[in-house]
Amino acid sequence: MFRIPLLLLLLSCFSAPLTAQVFTSEDSLAAGLRADDRKTYLSGYGELKVQYDMALNTGTANLTRNVLFVGHRFNRKLSFFSEMELENASVEGGAMGGELSMEQLFLKFDINKDVYLVGGLFIPRIGIINENHLPTTFNGNDRPFVEQLVIPSTWREIGVGLYGRSARMPGLNWSVALQNGLDASSFTNGSGIREGRQGGSNASASNLGVTGALLYYWNDLRVQASGYYGGSAGLTQREADSLQLDYGMFGTPITMFEADAQWRGDAWSLKALVVNASIPDAERINRAYANNTPERMTGAYAEAAFDLLSLCGKGADRDLTAFARYETIDMEATLPDNGIPNGVNQQQYFVAGLVYKPVTGISVKVDHVTRITGEPNPDLVVNPFPQALPYFTTNGFLNIGLAYSF
Repeated sequence: MFRIPLLLLLLSCFSAPLTAQVFTSEDSLAAGLRADDRKTYLSGYGELKVQYDMALNTGTANLTRNVLFVGHRFNRKLSFFSEMELENASVEGGAMGGELSMEQLFLKFDINKDVYLVGGLFIPRIGIINENHLPTTFNGNDRPFVEQLVIPSTWREIGVGLYGRSARMPGLNWSVALQNGLDASSFTNGSGIREGRQGGSNASASNLGVTGALLYYWNDLRVQASGYYGGSAGLTQREADSLQLDYGMFGTPITMFEADAQWRGDAWSLKALVVNASIPDAERINRAYANNTPERMTGAYAEAAFDLLSLCGKGADRDLTAFARYETIDMEATLPDNGIPNGVNQQQYFVAGLVYKPVTGISVKVDHVTRITGEPNPDLVVNPFPQALPYFTTNGFLNIGLAYSF
């Protein structure tokens, strides 16, 4: 059912003269469009993964995502960016399947050489993965679990953002953005605020969210601190009063702070991130929606990687990276009085593997994930064993995948 719209989109992209089409290196907001006289740009990225469950002795194969990026430069000040994403290979109405969605669609206006403004559906600067989520830029087949569960990457909403860099302090960048808020009625136990993202699809604009970030580059080091504050009850005053939730632009607020650092040398690279998310009105959210929302969630990870080809004089575009990452997550670091504890929300991950890049833009990935959690609360299990498959508090997953970006 989506073939005709997609075909029309592709035809419209190529309706300009052929000489106006060029491939971009990535869709990153920081990269922007090339400052030349060519107008329209086509790019994309995607990934697929085969996963083997070591405890259940089963495997799955999935085309995780395929993304088409189209950009257009109207003039030297004003540009257009868009990303259309297809997840899990297909979309089936009325059945479990994938998702076809706009990941980004915004206009970018260059105020001057140091400051620019964006407006539309865009991804704010928070964490490492959210803004720079190309599958060829991170190690392993899965994005860090901390930045899937605590920071719900990819997190995009409709709004406006102002980005800049300091002229007095080289290397210092800043950003502030105002977007629509979250939907507390969709929060789910174990995934935090992730399902509360609205993604530009008939989103309530009755509540708002603000993000801000300071990003600093110094030689091979990149450090960042960012935060979010926003409402999660986009309701009328009558609805909010009936549910005993705070009404207003920042009613029933969510607060998140994170700090991260990345260092990259000739062969070694290191990265680390810590994040804390607070939901002070979790007790009232649970009373209104019975979704077992926590008051606080925390997460952290650290990763080290080494390019093995540096030992034998690699080519300019090739590398073979061995990496290891440790992650710790507590999706119910603090529970309200009406919260129900669930041991599976305390999680640890040990991830190790290899990433081979034969050329820039292609990654072949092999990794092993060890997941350790607490015991599930039987009161929260709808279909217990033996009706459902058993749950293993320690389990391993072998992943083989392919990622590309151009």
